[in-house]
Amino acid sequence: MTATLPDLYMPPRLLAPGGAPADLTTHQQRYGPLSYGDPAALLRTVAASGLTGRGGAAFPVHRKLAAVAEAGRRTGRAPVVVANGAEGEPASRKDKTLLALSPHLVLDGIQVAAQAVGAGEAYLAVEEGASYVESALAHRKDPVAVQVVRLPKRFLSGQASALARFVGGGAALPAHQNPPVRERGVGRAPTLVQNVETLAHLALVARYGADWFRTAGTPAQPGSALCTVHVPGCEPRVVEAPFGMPLHRIVPLDGMSAVLLGGYHGTWHPAAEASQLPLDASTMGAGVLAALPATHCGPAETARVLRYLALQSAGQCGPCLNGLPRIATAFRTLATPGPQGTTRTDAARWSGLVEGRGACHHPDGTARLVRSALTTFAAELDAHARGLCTATDQMPLLPVPQEV
Repeated sequence: MTATLPDLYMPPRLLAPGGAPADLTTHQQRYGPLSYGDPAALLRTVAASGLTGRGGAAFPVHRKLAAVAEAGRRTGRAPVVVANGAEGEPASRKDKTLLALSPHLVLDGIQVAAQAVGAGEAYLAVEEGASYVESALAHRKDPVAVQVVRLPKRFLSGQASALARFVGGGAALPAHQNPPVRERGVGRAPTLVQNVETLAHLALVARYGADWFRTAGTPAQPGSALCTVHVPGCEPRVVEAPFGMPLHRIVPLDGMSAVLLGGYHGTWHPAAEASQLPLDASTMGAGVLAALPATHCGPAETARVLRYLALQSAGQCGPCLNGLPRIATAFRTLATPGPQGTTRTDAARWSGLVEGRGACHHPDGTARLVRSALTTFAAELDAHARGLCTATDQMPLLPVPQEV
């Protein structure tokens, strides 16, 4: 089955028009000069813009900047800025695309963030694409030097504490965040970890101001966001869309049974329900919008993802070490037509038990996916319990790396 991707009519803010990478000269011609300004005035502008993080949590950026700056003043330690370009989410392409097409916009954002918090050093962490970022850096003369860090390919490499630990010379594994990295991160200094898309938006807010930023989106959720759109028969497509735009304008829903919003720590929604939803920061997570055709089995797709998530855990605490493999095994049973016994009830109960108990939010995100699948695919799970499956196409859709 092949779906047709809709056209979005929004002037590009972040991505280079025509899909060609922007060199420094083109970047400067397109966006104009970057003014750093007074840090206090910059924080006021960012607060007025309503910019929130694009890494999944949608936390207000001005609050994060202010907290790191205050920690620096309180401790007497110059903060560190870490730009998070890890994008360990297998279904996401937005950060890689942004870094490939508009690396200078991200690098501008790093400098703005460093100015805002008083940072003395900065890092850009990526799993891939380091060469073209390093090439872009070679053409710049910035106040704060930026070092590119190559991360191991793991789902949790971009988690804030794992990122700070790796940049500081340790393993890319999450740590119990007490104190949080904004207080003590790289080299025990206050550390700002910010997604690369967020930093690109920050560079535009610094240039054009809060009112300009708010010309897209809604009053409650201003601005735009990059989304990775998955539909059957098409390569994943990265688009920029304003918050508040109906999802059916971004991802085609005809012939679909469900949509995965936010990626592998996101939620499944029935297609009929998704058609009534707007693009919303509270549900978009990693910016993934994946449509599931009615010809495919939702429980089977979910079981594949859960197995991957269980294998990708750091294995440092009970919820990940014991809970996630058990949940993944239970869902594999649910995805296979035949007797289920208490498996459905067990999967729901175990999901509740792992929440809020890990060193990071990996168990929480996994539990969120499980709960949404149990609800969205309830009818299919009922059919499976009777030994039936309504799917007619067994071809896997969602990308799962190194599947065995």
